[in-house]
Amino acid sequence: MLLSLAGVAQAESQGYLLGAGLESASDDGWRAAVLASVGLAEDTWLSASASLSEVEVPLRGNSDIVYADIELDHHFDPIGFTIGAAYWGDPDLLDSVDLRTSLYFRNDKLTLAGEFETRDFDFTIPPTDFFAGREFSFDADGIGARARFKVGQSFSIGVSGMQYDYSVDFNPNENRDALRLITVSRLGLINNLIDSRASINFALAGGPRRWELDFSTWEGALDQARTRSVTLRLLTPINDGIDLELGLGYDDSDLYGDVTFFSVYLYFYGA
Repeated sequence: MLLSLAGVAQAESQGYLLGAGLESASDDGWRAAVLASVGLAEDTWLSASASLSEVEVPLRGNSDIVYADIELDHHFDPIGFTIGAAYWGDPDLLDSVDLRTSLYFRNDKLTLAGEFETRDFDFTIPPTDFFAGREFSFDADGIGARARFKVGQSFSIGVSGMQYDYSVDFNPNENRDALRLITVSRLGLINNLIDSRASINFALAGGPRRWELDFSTWEGALDQARTRSVTLRLLTPINDGIDLELGLGYDDSDLYGDVTFFSVYLYFYGA
């Protein structure tokens, strides 16, 4: 989901959370997002998010990428589970419908979770003067895990990883035309086709403010190219019931080069 530090705020809220934000990258890509989370019961949350991104695609011009997600989270204390579904992509090029679930253990010091995701893709290569075009479907199953350890009263460390198994074998030498269509931006479609990903997160809460530093890396499924990313976020209150989140990050990608990005989100809480 698009929820980042908002997930922390949600855990501290007794009613609902609403959010909206913008992200801009140095490769001219941008994204606008909205999100919401509401407590259905004391230990049950329903969350949803949606975003629209615009990136430039070679041979096609601009591509509008839609993302929509919904998730249910129930905590039995100390065991909990989530179930979710998402749609992501450009229906004229590449899109996917995803279903996921997780089972987790959580107490005051530790969170451990196992995750499973299945994804159904539709990929359209448009026709050119020398190519008639092609449409095909494939799927992928992902298995992963995540953990978070609380160290002291204000510091925590989180790690996560996911590995996907695709129903088709990708040959990098045969995917150059496809890469030309979807490899242009950190917000582009290529980041929906990954073979594996891993991340480590450091969080520090100082008074009403919360800092997070994320290091992540992922490998593309089409050509096994790697992207390394670092992001710094600050969540700080504006007044009672409203928080501001600022994010600054940098990607080093074998696919789309070096990119810096900035994001700003507002979160509103209520009982």
